[in-house]
Amino acid sequence: MSQNAEVLAQIQGRIGMITLNRPKALNALSLSMVRDLMAVLRAWQHDDAVRAVAIRGSNKDGVFGAFCAGGDIRFLHQAGSQGDPQVEDFFTEEYALNHLIHSFGKPYIAFMDGIVMGGGMGISQGGTLRIVTERTRMAMPETLIGLFPDVGGGYFLSRCPGHVGEWLALTGHAIAAGDAIRFALADGYLPAERQQAVWDGLAQGTFASGAEAEAWVRSQLAPAPQAQTTALDEIEHFFALDSVPAIIRALEAAGGEFAQHTAAALRARSPLMLHVVLEQIRRARGLPLADDLRMERDMVRHCFYLRPGQSETIEGIRALAVDKDHSPRWSPAHIEDVTDAMWQAFFESPWPAYAHPLAHLQD
Repeated sequence: MSQNAEVLAQIQGRIGMITLNRPKALNALSLSMVRDLMAVLRAWQHDDAVRAVAIRGSNKDGVFGAFCAGGDIRFLHQAGSQGDPQVEDFFTEEYALNHLIHSFGKPYIAFMDGIVMGGGMGISQGGTLRIVTERTRMAMPETLIGLFPDVGGGYFLSRCPGHVGEWLALTGHAIAAGDAIRFALADGYLPAERQQAVWDGLAQGTFASGAEAEAWVRSQLAPAPQAQTTALDEIEHFFALDSVPAIIRALEAAGGEFAQHTAAALRARSPLMLHVVLEQIRRARGLPLADDLRMERDMVRHCFYLRPGQSETIEGIRALAVDKDHSPRWSPAHIEDVTDAMWQAFFESPWPAYAHPLAHLQD
């Protein structure tokens, strides 16, 4: 195992141990990392010597501290701008990886310390034990870059209580450990300083089964900190409304800090993608995971190719991470200017069912 690899994977005792090792990029997933993760997990899925899998991130000072900040958006900008077919490969293979984790069949324990966003959620939400710490900052912030909460985001966000999923998906709001657990996006809390001891205990244990290994980790967990979100009634009121224009009208007409702050956040996002995302979450609520991932694969194809020269995603990444002017030129520029036909086109599959890149996924 090369210590220079971006994915460090080895079997220790009865456990397959994975460390994401791209700390300068906050472990943002590259295509090669997706392929490495897929290869090792497929091998371990059918290896009787591996009882369970544990995964963590690393930071510039060592292990833990940062789980995964998402996908490599600079690569997506470059590949998408240049028509590089690897942008297609990235999403097809990433979504297949997400599905594999959900259907892995063995305990998969994710140490979700530090930043857990976008693609980091994709490689943790399918886990059987999702552990957060006091340093966890969790979000699906894709509307900020003209994208949508992919990697199964429609599936797991739509299964949050009430209309919390719509709120998190549309705003990209970051939450901490207590809210992650309350919103069913994490299973337990562990103080950051305890992670190494638990990780070492997993590696050194002589567990008769994966279930025994997971139960031991659960026995090490601590009481969860208090949730921080206090506006649940307002979230339910506004984000149950039937359209993005209705939500923004109601927010802007309301008094109060939550409504005004939320309205301002939505006004900064891609108006077109807000409409797409609201529909995504509501469709996904009734879909099994494989169908949701196929829908998201259709959507992400359209994000790059539906409107040549007018990709909200390429423009959003440009403004945030390339030119860093933080002034995206969204098209349309206003929520009220988005027509139904504009967002509905994102849900038309460019492939017949038998030829879909993710046709093989089954729940």
